[in-house]
Amino acid sequence: MPGAIAAIDVGSLYDQHVDWLRAWLHRRTRCPHRAADLAQDTYCRLIEKSAELRIETPRTFLATVARRLLVDDIRRRDVERAILDAQALHAANGEEITPERIVEAAQFLDTVLRVLDSLPEQARETFLLRRIEGLAQSDIAERLGISISTVKRHIAAAYAACVTVAYAD
Repeated sequence: MPGAIAAIDVGSLYDQHVDWLRAWLHRRTRCPHRAADLAQDTYCRLIEKSAELRIETPRTFLATVARRLLVDDIRRRDVERAILDAQALHAANGEEITPERIVEAAQFLDTVLRVLDSLPEQARETFLLRRIEGLAQSDIAERLGISISTVKRHIAAAYAACVTVAYAD
């Protein structure tokens, strides 16, 4: 492939794009330390898979890997925050916070994450762009090259899937 970066040239890829990747992540996280950590994780993922990869557009590839890691990081933080919020709510209501309740909350949130993972990729991406990145529906439509009505349909489907899980019992 002309212009493809050799699988073993991770050092060169790092030297050429690490500053750009950190800036790209910093714009999304608003935290230079978190951006640096995610950039490092991106390159670690690249090293793990370097023997299998041929990269023609390094920035597109790096942004895709970094975006997926960012979503995973946001999910993990959301789960942690939800558990802490639930604990605080129960404590404020005088309810005892037991290990069973903590496990129950974590399992529920894990189920919701699995539901989101089961959505078609475009629907999941649409939902996460709206809920995690806070993009407007028109911006999502433009970014993904789809209509606003498709954006609305994807978001509604994701919410419906989450509600179905929330009220399953």
